[in-house]
Amino acid sequence: MHVYCEVALPIPLNRTFTYLVSAGTELQRGARVIVPFRNEKLIGVVMELHGRAPEDFEAKPVETVLDEEPLLSEHLLELAAWMAQYYLAPLGEVLRGMLPLGAEVRRTVYYSIGDAGRDALAGSFDGHEPQAKGKRGGSKLSEEDQDMEHKVLTRLADGEPLKLSTLRTATAASLPLLAAMVRKKWIVRETTAAERHARRMERYAVLVPEARLPALTAKQQAILAELAACDGEMALAALREKGSSPSSLQTLVRRGLVRIEERAANFSLSGMGHVNPAHALNEQQMEALASISTATGFQPFLLHGVTGSGKTAVYLAAMQRALDHGMGAILLVPEIGLTPAAAAQLDATFGNRVALLHSALTPAERSEQWHRIRRGEAPIVVGTRSAVFAPVANLGLILIDEEHDQSYKQEETPRYNARDVAVMRAKLAGAPVVLGSATPSLESWQNSEAGKYKRISMAKRVNDRPLPGVEIVDMRMEFQQTGQEQLFSRSLIAETQAALDRGEQAMILLNRRGYSCVAMCLACGEKLECVNCAISLTHHKPVDSVEAIASAGQRLECHYCGFRRTVPKKCPKCESEHLYYLGAGSQQGEERLQEIFPTARIGRMDRDTVRGRYDMERLLARLHSGEINLLVGTQMIAKGHDVHGVTVVGVVGCDHALSMPDFRAAERVFQLMTQVSGRAGRGELPGRVVVQTYHPDHYAILAASTHDYAGFVARELKYRRWMHYPPFGVLANLLIQSKRMEEAANWSAVLGKWFQKAAPEGVRVLGPCTAPIARIKETYRFHMILKANSRKALNAALRGALKHAEEAGIPRRSLVVDVDALRLM
Repeated sequence: MHVYCEVALPIPLNRTFTYLVSAGTELQRGARVIVPFRNEKLIGVVMELHGRAPEDFEAKPVETVLDEEPLLSEHLLELAAWMAQYYLAPLGEVLRGMLPLGAEVRRTVYYSIGDAGRDALAGSFDGHEPQAKGKRGGSKLSEEDQDMEHKVLTRLADGEPLKLSTLRTATAASLPLLAAMVRKKWIVRETTAAERHARRMERYAVLVPEARLPALTAKQQAILAELAACDGEMALAALREKGSSPSSLQTLVRRGLVRIEERAANFSLSGMGHVNPAHALNEQQMEALASISTATGFQPFLLHGVTGSGKTAVYLAAMQRALDHGMGAILLVPEIGLTPAAAAQLDATFGNRVALLHSALTPAERSEQWHRIRRGEAPIVVGTRSAVFAPVANLGLILIDEEHDQSYKQEETPRYNARDVAVMRAKLAGAPVVLGSATPSLESWQNSEAGKYKRISMAKRVNDRPLPGVEIVDMRMEFQQTGQEQLFSRSLIAETQAALDRGEQAMILLNRRGYSCVAMCLACGEKLECVNCAISLTHHKPVDSVEAIASAGQRLECHYCGFRRTVPKKCPKCESEHLYYLGAGSQQGEERLQEIFPTARIGRMDRDTVRGRYDMERLLARLHSGEINLLVGTQMIAKGHDVHGVTVVGVVGCDHALSMPDFRAAERVFQLMTQVSGRAGRGELPGRVVVQTYHPDHYAILAASTHDYAGFVARELKYRRWMHYPPFGVLANLLIQSKRMEEAANWSAVLGKWFQKAAPEGVRVLGPCTAPIARIKETYRFHMILKANSRKALNAALRGALKHAEEAGIPRRSLVVDVDALRLM
């Protein structure tokens, strides 16, 4: 009897696909395979083996089995199935996110000419006059594009498929042009996939023993001396760092004095971040640790500890307890920037038994770390949201630091929240899970109120250090008293200057990137917007001399799609020269601070200065060493940094988020203010916080200024209960998008009418309407917000809408379902 398998593929279809397993092939559920799908070779995961032959088609055979044993355990496969059901995401795309092993498969794209392309080349296509079917986007092709299409067809006319790289080198054709030719069926796109070895390799220079020494230059002698000092071998990268000449090394190799060897590279966490010295746990830390360590089986905890209360020390001790019992643990952190610091602490505690997983690793590094975890070499895992899927064999504990952070929510399919997935994974694994934060999300707090989570409180800072005092500066009064608008208040300047004079450090939060937020014309009121997105361009000044040369000085940039343009001399609409820049970002803040404090050693932390994987580490190292004594930046500076020299924190422009069309605006402002305030006074010296605001009477501002989490929660929960918003209801955002506005509007109207007639009882639909940002990356966007009292009703409504969309011919790729949406933009 033939054996068939059901394979989940990474495509936006909610189903598996049946393939034939060749005789003698060993295959198990949870293993990866390469299978043909249309004109491509895709990597899928086997979900089932059976003997049921498909009735309406002949199953294609599995081409390659990548794994002799299942890569995913049964409980991870269960977790994937739960995520697909809960977030209405295709199972194959969920599994793709669980297996960061793209480096182990080499994918190659080929193009060949189709019959329609041969007809076009031989007959009516002459490279100058476009055919009717040669239109794209409703407009005729330019002569340049027609010439390019002619080149592509001519190059492929021999019949041999060409690699994408070869074709583009020969013709200079762009990817959009090739995609358009595929849509016209002039050319055919195919992919192949093959297994490859993904382990990182490192080259070493090794001294050859008993080699005769001829006359050598000084540089050659220096290389031999370096090798002799390192037991006769050294990595080439280390030799280069010491200034060794590559040509001199090659001469030594030719003379037989040195040989080059290639070895598997080692991955080390040491030196990745600042390590705080270990201290004995205090009484409240010991009580928290005892609660976590004595848990048997699945038990969710909410660890509510004020900033500086020592939650990290509790995490480390709890992980050590799990390790002592022969079990593994996962620590999730919200940002890549926090990963080096967390990894350094874990490395100092657990050594090479720690693995690191985050998106800044290269594909080969991610693959290496993943396999170290699976082999049991690294039972302790630290990483960002995708680390929740780490294949820890005997999982005994999951910890989520700063559980309230929005970074745990993925903004691409599958749109999961790693915090909630971690709770479900702990349940499936029968392990305790700890959600830690000084400002827990209201959903987690309500779960602890309802008894679903056990709450652990840590109300005091380590060594009974006081929480920083907070001063609120009313910027309306500041304007009236000074007669001019200022970015920094007199009080903040005075406090910062006093701290610098005492040899202390200060941080200032200015939660906007760039130099100015909006560029507009004073003559006609035109705002300079992105050509791809319905959003104002942000004004940036060059960061360094290289960028200044590349961008001719200043630039305007879109923070959604990356579009850039130089700053125009005249308004593009009315040609007026009176362009005006509104709002101040962190770049302007740095410039102003340099003027106010000319002797200060100022650093800036935002997405413009922290670009590469090591930028954050270098910046924090300078801050810890005291090289930087005044740091300005966006919300990146608020997240978990433990710098004992910081005594003054300024909060500038944080309250603008209160005007955002989002029911979570007050919660986010409270959390951000509390978190950044917590950076002050973490050492021996007391801290002080200055908050500048135009809303000094808002309850979120007042509660944050007094560190009153309970008071804020009590008031915010009243509003949420009254409006049936989470945590007193469930919510989803259904986004409809298309490159054509009319199409997106029609599709949203079709779904809107369906909801009016067929929405399940208990589901309220707001919309359809234009999304707050109506266009992103040339795609028009409409949305509907669904609110329900029960998750079952919400899930049924969404599934019904997706089914109706399929029947109405609305492509699945044009619909984005965001369950438990955190951003409604």
